[in-house]
Amino acid sequence: MNILGKRYWYFFLSLVVIVPGLVLIAMNGLPLSIDFTGGSILEIRFAGETPASADVVQVYESLGVKDVQVQPTSTGTVQIRSSFLDEAASVEVQNELKAQFGDLTVERFDSVGPSIGQQVTQRAALAVAIAALAVVFYITYTFRGLEHAFRYGIIAIVAMIHDVAVVMSITAIGGQFWGWQVDALFLTALLTVIGFSVQDKIVVFDRIRENSNVYRRLPFETLANHSIVQTLQRSINTQLMTVEFMLLALALFGGITLREFAVILLVGLFSGTYSSIFIAAPLLVVWQNQEWKTWFRRKEPQML
Repeated sequence: MNILGKRYWYFFLSLVVIVPGLVLIAMNGLPLSIDFTGGSILEIRFAGETPASADVVQVYESLGVKDVQVQPTSTGTVQIRSSFLDEAASVEVQNELKAQFGDLTVERFDSVGPSIGQQVTQRAALAVAIAALAVVFYITYTFRGLEHAFRYGIIAIVAMIHDVAVVMSITAIGGQFWGWQVDALFLTALLTVIGFSVQDKIVVFDRIRENSNVYRRLPFETLANHSIVQTLQRSINTQLMTVEFMLLALALFGGITLREFAVILLVGLFSGTYSSIFIAAPLLVVWQNQEWKTWFRRKEPQML
């Protein structure tokens, strides 16, 4: 089974998944929740007919509240996101909504100040950066017996960035079409994806290390391909037969509050398994062969 022979097709497939989401992020930014931006979210259920979103926005704006977004949910409630509201301002908004549209029930009210949202963003970035550095140092030290051991650490980070980009792309697409948002639960899913991603890479790389001591005369591409085939069944059984099926069930039957979290984990862990086999090891081969030197070179015409 020559998996590495089609490595550029795998790179292309990843770009097809990642690029559309990155374009959306470049155009609209990530759909950040109040956990990161600061603000308030009020989820209410009207006793009578649910008013139009524009009418709800008008009530907020009449009280001087800005950045109002109204989103009906599948459970019959209405989620209203706005700039920061304290408890008194929230009660004032609720009273005005009652006066305009009748009785209502408050299902949820959360407020996060802008400074707290900024701290969450900074700590999230710091957590990812520390994880990336730890991976490089750990893999470089563990694989120190191999030639160019640092390459394994660098490639693991590149493949991890690939998995993060896939998650970000899917989230941006979900935010565009289904109203997904990047919140604290998303950060939990992302860090979990990073952990599983690195674990899978280490398993594949460790098999390459073991085979390097056994098949010393084999070309590196052949050795890496053989190592991937040996770990293929383990990766599929571990991910698809256990974690992925559980997450799929959670996404389908776990309720609306966990659905986005489950889908992100489902996609991210699948990407982690995919990148271990079809991105990380192929990139090692590309680096070993220094294939970029021939990417833009014209082929010499063959003599008849």
